[in-house]
Amino acid sequence: MEQVTLALWATNLGQPLVSLDEWIDQAIHRIEEAAAGGVDLIMLPEWVAAHFLAFAPPGLEPGGEVAFMAAQAPKALAALADAVWSTGITLLAGSMPAAQANGFVNRAHLITPGATYTQDKLCLTPWEQRADGWLVRPGDALKIIPWRGLRLAIAVCLDVEQPALAARLQQAKPDLLLVPSMTDLASGYTRVFACARARAIELMCPVAVVGTVGVQRINGLSEPNTSGAAVYVPAEPELGSTGIFAEHPMTTECVGLGPLLIARGVPVGQCRRLRGAGAGAEAWPGPWSADHVRIEE
Repeated sequence: MEQVTLALWATNLGQPLVSLDEWIDQAIHRIEEAAAGGVDLIMLPEWVAAHFLAFAPPGLEPGGEVAFMAAQAPKALAALADAVWSTGITLLAGSMPAAQANGFVNRAHLITPGATYTQDKLCLTPWEQRADGWLVRPGDALKIIPWRGLRLAIAVCLDVEQPALAARLQQAKPDLLLVPSMTDLASGYTRVFACARARAIELMCPVAVVGTVGVQRINGLSEPNTSGAAVYVPAEPELGSTGIFAEHPMTTECVGLGPLLIARGVPVGQCRRLRGAGAGAEAWPGPWSADHVRIEE
């Protein structure tokens, strides 16, 4: 495959909801809208399941919120899979908590017409590690997913900020990196999106990143979600030099379902060729390890 068309839905968690069925209807509307527009893959953000808290029982503690979200996830994912089968599109259904024998994980789901793949978040935020927060456990594997002749990988939010993980991933030569994200503030948005842009350079492949937006009001509290959507490519002259292929600016307050960024013709094939030795990239050394480099003081 030479090019792909991506849709990145920066989901508005401030949009009122009264039931899981309403959320499913909204998500299917977006999926069908994207499929009708010729999109190959549509992405939702990390912790998109937090929108379920709009119809959760009042007064839940954080641990109860995670359990409630996890309980809704199977029905939501089954309905989304049906929409994928009927439209032929591929869906990264953001991330939702999933119950394990030793607790919960923060799990992303990539649903294709033929199979479903999962990726657990590897590097957790302080809130995801606190016993009085959304306590989840980290995954321990980064999966390379086959899709339409390409090699995909998923880095969930904070995972994309880790250079050590990027160095491991560089050896696997992914063709496309997907980054679902959730950040409260402009600082978090900046970290995730800046690192996603850096990963496009380091991996010599397109990187698509999308986050939750809107102000969610639960139990009398207002929780901001500040993010946007972007597709980054290597900063090469033949790819426009800037590294920005498509971008929706950072936002917090919004109305409706949230912005939908359509990125047409993302040059996965051209990036793969530039990644080859002597293929004409301006300054690409190939996969490179610093294991031999001494630190001197």
